[in-house]
Amino acid sequence: MAGLQSGAPTPVNIVVHGQSRVLEVSFSDGATFRIPFELMRIHSPSAEVQGHGPGQEILQTGKRMVELVDLQPVGNYAVQPTFSDGHDSGIYSWDLLYDLGAHQAQRWADYEARLAQAGADRDAPMPDKAAAGGAHACGGH
Repeated sequence: MAGLQSGAPTPVNIVVHGQSRVLEVSFSDGATFRIPFELMRIHSPSAEVQGHGPGQEILQTGKRMVELVDLQPVGNYAVQPTFSDGHDSGIYSWDLLYDLGAHQAQRWADYEARLAQAGADRDAPMPDKAAAGGAHACGGH
């Protein structure tokens, strides 16, 4: 099944902590991760964030206070969150959630490096799509 490696750990419990803005996921191998909503949002697997190929990623800013307003299961392999900024097109496989949880420090360091390279501020609002060269036209969003 796409996004799920055979024999990989699967969630046994998922808890949304709205006040602290973290998703707590406990896996079948005993690992438990508290994944900040902001980290999930800036690493969304959607084409809107990742683009359609290497080097097309859209640097996400202004997501520090984003909230998780809904979380729906997708089959037996993923969840699809809806964030307070309206983003709802990312499907987070169990593998992706495990990776985000297990490698949080590296994911944050990579994000901070990308911000610095772009001369961007983590809390700056996202640029307007029209002002940044037009709306995304793949039709999938």
